[in-house]
Amino acid sequence: MSSTWREFMSWNKYTQVASRALRQALTETDRVAAEKRAAIGVRYQLWENGQGGEQKYVVPPAKDASSGTPPV
Repeated sequence: MSSTWREFMSWNKYTQVASRALRQALTETDRVAAEKRAAIGVRYQLWENGQGGEQKYVVPPAKDASSGTPPV
């Protein structure tokens, strides 16, 4: 019975659904804090001759006046 859910969704989809349900059950202040922690930025870096180049964001993070550094 435990493998029945695997026929319909992947592990990533399962954790996404479970985390969304948990966030919806939280109070407003806790929910907002959890959503801020969930925001991530993805960067890439090209390497040539053993040296790393400049790190660039795939999607630049939105400028947030309340935080000094973007989430990574």
